[in-house]
Amino acid sequence: MENPSPIAVDLSGQKALVTGATRGLGRAIAITLAANGAGVACIGTNEAKLNETVEFIRSAGGEADAYVCNVADPAAVAATCDAVIEKWGFVDILVNNAGITRDKLLMQMEDDDWDAVLNINLKGTFLFTRALSRLMISKRKGKIINISSVSGLMGNPGQANYSASKAGIIGFTATVAKEIAKRGVTCNAIAPGFMQTDMTAALGEVGLDIAKQTIPMKKVGQPQDIANAVLFLASPAASYITGQVLAVDGGMTC
Repeated sequence: MENPSPIAVDLSGQKALVTGATRGLGRAIAITLAANGAGVACIGTNEAKLNETVEFIRSAGGEADAYVCNVADPAAVAATCDAVIEKWGFVDILVNNAGITRDKLLMQMEDDDWDAVLNINLKGTFLFTRALSRLMISKRKGKIINISSVSGLMGNPGQANYSASKAGIIGFTATVAKEIAKRGVTCNAIAPGFMQTDMTAALGEVGLDIAKQTIPMKKVGQPQDIANAVLFLASPAASYITGQVLAVDGGMTC
């Protein structure tokens, strides 16, 4: 299938699992990994959108399967990982991308707003990493790539829950990297800035124009920019990189 990335990596024979693969960043990541030869297990809760991603990959000649799963549900995550491993035997690349927002100022934020975001964004990352890192450690190989955010690096008003979850992913990534480095498994994070996705589209044209003024490059990024970074970290070229946070943000965190 045609590679949407400006870089090419031979991932033939490798298997990847991507959470939140229904749209935006996750969809671009899944398509890019598949275009470079990986089989991709696409994880999400919207079955129709998930199947769209899978069918797009298959129609282009790639390999993909859909798995409907709530990433915050321990039993569902365990069952999904078991199903993927039963089919493929191994997962070489794990991309923890699933995430939601429920933006409100702190004084207006309800307990449910906090819990929902932390559960999907942070707990989901923990559950999939715990489930699949065991096998990676036993095989002494594997790449874990967690999608954080610049909000986890610098905070953002109205996003106390989201920023906390994304900062948690950064701390989680550093700790996991240190725990598993000697076993041949790497764990890194990517911190996207403002990306052109459904999530940022909710800001509206005025909101996006204001956001652009905070970006040194004066433009928002594209999902493919994140997919390119994932592809690099999943490649042999990044075999000596672990515990790092790669900001893909047009210079916001300079």
